[in-house]
Amino acid sequence: MSSNTFERGRVNRIRLHVMPTTRFKTFAITLYAGIPLEENQVTSTALLPFVFRRGTSTTPETIALRERLDDLYGAGFGFDVFKRGNNQFIQFRMDVINDAFVESKESLLAASLRYLGEVVSEPLLESGHFATKYVQSERDTLRKRLEAIINDKIRYASERCTEVMCEGDPYRLHALGNRADLPNISAESLYERYHQWINEAVFDLYIAGDTSLAEVETLVAEAFKLPDGDIGAFASTDVRSDAREVKTVVEKMDVKQGKLNLGLRTGISYGDDQYPALLVYNGVLGAYPHSKLFINVREKASLAYYASSRIDGHKGLLTIQSGIEIDKYERALTIIKEQIADIQAGKISELEIDQTKAMLVNSVREMQDSAAELIAYDFNAQFSGSTRTAEAFIAQIQAVTADDIVQIANGIHLDTVYFLRDRKEA
Repeated sequence: MSSNTFERGRVNRIRLHVMPTTRFKTFAITLYAGIPLEENQVTSTALLPFVFRRGTSTTPETIALRERLDDLYGAGFGFDVFKRGNNQFIQFRMDVINDAFVESKESLLAASLRYLGEVVSEPLLESGHFATKYVQSERDTLRKRLEAIINDKIRYASERCTEVMCEGDPYRLHALGNRADLPNISAESLYERYHQWINEAVFDLYIAGDTSLAEVETLVAEAFKLPDGDIGAFASTDVRSDAREVKTVVEKMDVKQGKLNLGLRTGISYGDDQYPALLVYNGVLGAYPHSKLFINVREKASLAYYASSRIDGHKGLLTIQSGIEIDKYERALTIIKEQIADIQAGKISELEIDQTKAMLVNSVREMQDSAAELIAYDFNAQFSGSTRTAEAFIAQIQAVTADDIVQIANGIHLDTVYFLRDRKEA
C-alpha cells in the first residue's frame, strides 16, 4: 500500500496531487472546487456544473461536447455537488484510458485536461453571460433533483433531521440548494456568481496514472484559464459535543411508514486521534448487519424495516435512521436509546468488536484497488489536515479496545429526535 503516494505541486491557484503509478490502465482525474456554504449563494453555486456541461466557448452545442468524449475513446465525465464541513464542493471526475493501450495520435491525458479546463474555465457565454436557454433548462433539472429528495422519504427525513439539528449553522443547508431560489436565478445573475466562484473557490486537482508531476504541471498550465490570485482557504468547521436540551420535531406528510431519525453530537472529527475508535463505535452501534440497531431493533423486536447509523466525520455528527410503523414510535425510540446506553455501560461483546474491525479494515484495503477511492481518501486527509496513511489507519482501527469504545460512547450526546409520520391523529 505504501506505493500509493501523491506528489504535490501548484499551478496558479490549483493545488496538484499526482500519483504516478502503472497499476491502472486509465488516468483518473478529479477536480474538487470548494467554497463556503452560504444561504444566499448555495443554489446558484449548485447550478453551475449543470450549466457547464451544456457547452464551452469552443464547443457551444451539448451534443458536440459529449461527442468530444467519444473521440477520447469513450472517456467518462461526471460531476457531483456535496458539502463537507461548512463548505460546498463541486467535484468533477474524468476517467480516460492510458494512450499506451490504444492507437492515439495525441496524449489522452492532455486532451482530457484540456476538456476539463475548458468546461470549468471557458464556459459558453452569450452577450457577456451564460446562455439563457441552458440556464433555464438546467434550473428545471436541478428543481427535479431537489423534488426527488422530497419524494424519497428516507432521504428527506435524513436531510430534515440534519436541518433541525444544525439550525443557525451553514451545515443545515442542502448542497444542491433550495427550490425557492431557482426562479430568481437568471443567466446574468448566474454568471455573476460564476465570476465570484472562479475567483474564490479552492481548487484541488488529483491525477492517478502513468504520468509525472512535471508533466501534469505543464498540461494544467495550458488547460486551465483561472484568474490569478491566492489559493484561498476552506471555511472552518465547528465540531461541537455540548449537550443541550434534546429537540424533538414531529412532521406530518402523506406517508404510510414512519421515519424515526436521531441526531447525536460526537465532538470528534476526521483528523482527530479518536476518529478510528469512533468508527468502531459506529460499527458496533449501527453501521453493519451485525450491529446492535440491526439485530435488536430490526431483527429481535421487529420494530423497524431498517435501522442503521452513520457518521459525518467532518462535522462530528452521528445520525440514526429507522423506518417504523407509525404507532411503534415510543417503543422504537426506547429500544434505540437502550442500544446507545448499553454501549455506554460497556455491554459490548468481543465478537461485535472483532466483526466491526474486520469490516472497517476490509473497506480500507479494498480502497487500495480503486484510483477514485485513493483520491477520495487523500482528499479527506488534505481537507481535515490529517496525515494518517492507510496503513496507519488500519493499525489504529485494530488497536481500538472495548474501553476506548465506552469512552467514545460517553462523550456522545443526543441532540435531536426527528419523526416523520402520517397526517392522521394518533
